[in-house]
Amino acid sequence: MTSNRVNTFNNIPLSVLDLAPIAEGSDASQSFKESVELAQHVEKWGFNRFWLAEHHNMPGIASSATSILISHIAGNTDHIRVGSGGVMLPNHATLVIAEQFGTLESLFPGRIDLGLGRAPGSDQATAYALRRTLNMGPNDFPMQVNELQDYFAKEPVSRVKAVPGQGLAIPIWLLGSSDFSARLAAQKGLYFSFASHFAPAYTIPALKLYRDNFQPSETLQKPYAMVGVNVIAAETDEKAQYLASSHQLQFLNIRKGLATKLQPPIDNMDEIWSPMEKAAVEQSLDPRTTIIGSPETVKRGLAAFQEATQADEMIVSSQIYHLEDRLRSYEIVAELMD
Repeated sequence: MTSNRVNTFNNIPLSVLDLAPIAEGSDASQSFKESVELAQHVEKWGFNRFWLAEHHNMPGIASSATSILISHIAGNTDHIRVGSGGVMLPNHATLVIAEQFGTLESLFPGRIDLGLGRAPGSDQATAYALRRTLNMGPNDFPMQVNELQDYFAKEPVSRVKAVPGQGLAIPIWLLGSSDFSARLAAQKGLYFSFASHFAPAYTIPALKLYRDNFQPSETLQKPYAMVGVNVIAAETDEKAQYLASSHQLQFLNIRKGLATKLQPPIDNMDEIWSPMEKAAVEQSLDPRTTIIGSPETVKRGLAAFQEATQADEMIVSSQIYHLEDRLRSYEIVAELMD
């Protein structure tokens, strides 16, 4: 699969969410090299988008300066769409994001997506360090989205202009793990992406809310929803379960309040977690949205999730310790596409 066309699975495109993981024994520099290699491979394999997510104060995730990393990835690829999944808008002055993504769109025309979240992507202390004040928060998110749309308008109302940014058709996506962004995306007629890869229980209600309340806009005439899914694919179910332990350890350590890099896989998670901890992790990593297994297992899982959600697109995250195993996992998914 080396053509420039976007391939599909069950007639919908698949995309990639990369957390720019910093593996134990590695550093951010190596993480960025691996993200470039991953982006170049998935572009050849026919994936639609390559998104990066803003996180702060997390030793295992290198994508804190999201717009800079988007530029690095776009500059080292040819045609795949590159964007944020997402930028946590309350952390920033809206004008700065408009200018940053206006710059990206000017450098890489027709290839940039702006996905927006309203969570801090960090703890309260880090949020304060980013903003210097907590007066601006998630409740101001709708106002900031309005401001951003105005900055991108051909004839903005604001006296302040985003240069570059004004008049650029940059797709805005609202990201969510609850009903808030689903409702706002429907109201504003925007693209919507749901974080089903870590908030599976709310997926179907959020999608229904978005579709039932969608108001057509200049951007979209009908709703367009993308859902997140974790995929750990390998040649056998057993190897995939082994590789998936790195992702499980990551969630377990978050639950314990431990800040760690992405850990190497282990043979037996039951030696590490208690039954209560296992249940808590598996609540977030639900088998319907965290698909672990052989090519046939992954094919069945993706088909079932697409059928359940009627998603217009799925975005795949694969937190796998070794780059070669991560590449192979995405290659297996690519081999399932048309």
